[in-house]
Amino acid sequence: MTTFLELLLSGVSIGSVYALIALGFVVVFRATEVVNFAHASLLLVGGYLTAVLADGIGFVPALLAGAAGAAAVGALVEFAVIRRYRGHDHGVLAIVTIGVDIVLLTELTRLIGTRVYPMGDPWGDAVLTIGGLSVPQTRVAAFVTAGLVIAVFLTAFRLTSWGVATRAAAEHPETAALMGVRLGRVSTSAWAVAGALAAVAALFLAVFPTPGLERGTATAALKAFPAAILGGLDSTTGALVGGLVVGVTQSLATGYQSDLTFLGRGIGDLAPYLVMLLVLLVRPAGLFGTRELSRV
Repeated sequence: MTTFLELLLSGVSIGSVYALIALGFVVVFRATEVVNFAHASLLLVGGYLTAVLADGIGFVPALLAGAAGAAAVGALVEFAVIRRYRGHDHGVLAIVTIGVDIVLLTELTRLIGTRVYPMGDPWGDAVLTIGGLSVPQTRVAAFVTAGLVIAVFLTAFRLTSWGVATRAAAEHPETAALMGVRLGRVSTSAWAVAGALAAVAALFLAVFPTPGLERGTATAALKAFPAAILGGLDSTTGALVGGLVVGVTQSLATGYQSDLTFLGRGIGDLAPYLVMLLVLLVRPAGLFGTRELSRV
């Protein structure tokens, strides 16, 4: 039971980080109806800036700078590339984001090389013991930070003029434009917010027990992709639930790998995708996604 509870806590913690990444997918999709396949590169931009700056200016300023840098790169990509394709089919825009992702990842991979960058976090490899359960402090910090960031995001999404404009653009872009919503600003801000969320997630993907940031850190965004899909690409609630489902599934499958050898090696990485497929067989729009209705 102790092992199960420790794996469950670890899964909830990493799931909250996946929820941050999934929220990035959702906010861009709601603002532009485009699946942003460049999200992995934005995550690596934020993590790289944080790691490089941590020694010089301190951990917290470096994290803020990393989030701001990833937000700026996201906004620049939207303004310089994505906006040029506005009016095209959304499938074309998704392919464009794949091209953007390849360009950014190639440059970041060249900069990082084979090095592993420590993130300069204050928690290190310290372990917290709660009621006989041992949990790394980084996992606790990840859960608390992700919860605070998500709470701020949801408050802004529901109560601020930016959130109202984003939701209006998602419901009906033409009507929103006629009502005075500037779709260009909504789209740019959505990419910036997605970049900032990804940067915070990158930090907790590259701390203990992971040795640090490396060029493969960006693949974690792909693990969060099932979270956005199974929760529903247009649902912020779905991103949260999907992140927790993926995190717990991955943690339990990895922890009980030795008992699941009949399913083959690497079941921990595969399990979230299997869960996603099972959910989509029952609910093609995801758990909380909006089902498209058509009258015939």
